[in-house]
Amino acid sequence: MALDKKRRSEDRGRLNRERVLHAALDFADEHGLAALSMRKLGDALGVEAMSLYNHVANKSALLDGMVDLVFSEIGLPQEGLDWKTAMRERALSARQVLSRRRWAIGLMESRTSPGSATLRHHDAVIGRLREAGFSVALAAHACSVLDSYTYGFALQEASLPFQTPEETEAVAQTMLESMPANEYPHLTQLTEEHILRPGYEYGDEFGFGLDLILDGLERILNASTPRRSRRR
Repeated sequence: MALDKKRRSEDRGRLNRERVLHAALDFADEHGLAALSMRKLGDALGVEAMSLYNHVANKSALLDGMVDLVFSEIGLPQEGLDWKTAMRERALSARQVLSRRRWAIGLMESRTSPGSATLRHHDAVIGRLREAGFSVALAAHACSVLDSYTYGFALQEASLPFQTPEETEAVAQTMLESMPANEYPHLTQLTEEHILRPGYEYGDEFGFGLDLILDGLERILNASTPRRSRRR
């Protein structure tokens, strides 16, 4: 018992905000956000739950910090790239991060006390669009549609009953066996000719929809901006 108390005391001495937040991310990745509590996080860190309050004020502040860390993992729009490429790479990075942090999908825009990484991320995205000639209103529209699509796709992808190509094929075959082709001809055709084709991965659909959005934004931008003032 004495050794256990000594170990916990030493762990408390080494504890800091960064370690607490990273431990919370690891816990959520493994167990899901619903299972996260200050007590369980303390157990994972080998400290009493009360020790955590020296680094995060409460559960809400913990979630704020976790979301901020997730935003820090998403690539910022790169300088030197045209705006479409920069926005495309940023969206692809966000989807990749959220595929690892699925618990974060519903939290990304929910916090009322965003951290510095969150603010820096949004500011960089808006700034890149403004530099490309987007008006304030059009930049707001672009951010909304891009984020809604990215988060929505990530949420749908997370809810699918398959992840690997092998699992996709197995689920598709099961569906084919359970539904009469004459009653659902279009669904049968799509499954046979698209989903079951070699190399199919549902995640590839993300790029198709993303390019539709970016092309649409480009058309609106070009129509609303005098040719001589357009900046690529």
